[in-house]
Amino acid sequence: MKSTLPRVALFAAAFLGLVLALHGLPQNAFTPDKVKYGPAPESLPAGAQLAVLEGDPGATAGDFTVRLKMPDGYRIAPHWHPNRENVTVMSGNFEVGMGDTFDASKMMTFGPGSFAYMEPNMHHYGMAIGEVIVQIHGMSPLQINYVNPSDDPSKKK
Repeated sequence: MKSTLPRVALFAAAFLGLVLALHGLPQNAFTPDKVKYGPAPESLPAGAQLAVLEGDPGATAGDFTVRLKMPDGYRIAPHWHPNRENVTVMSGNFEVGMGDTFDASKMMTFGPGSFAYMEPNMHHYGMAIGEVIVQIHGMSPLQINYVNPSDDPSKKK
């Protein structure tokens, strides 16, 4: 019979390391008040703020994690991504619909703690009900391709 002591000791050492690291808050750990938001990229409608927690969402490869803060009523037109998108609702209520046309009657509401993922090329759209913060993680690049190119805010400048 194998002893569980080595596994328990390894877990205890890892847990202690985590506690010590969090006590000093290294650059790779954040409490909500330490997350630094800036303007969202031009590929999103004006009004949202973005925080990069890890990685580079614009890189050609690698992991990334970002948070997107959206004001009440903020809408993201139907779009798709070349890579899988993983979304966790941190606060507020985020409504999501599937398809090529924005249709509020077909949207589902996701509250705090909700998680969803969209496979590559899956057409979807979203809207904030109240102020909403979502955390998005996946593989770079985080690219937004609008179903209707005229919905792309970066093309309107």
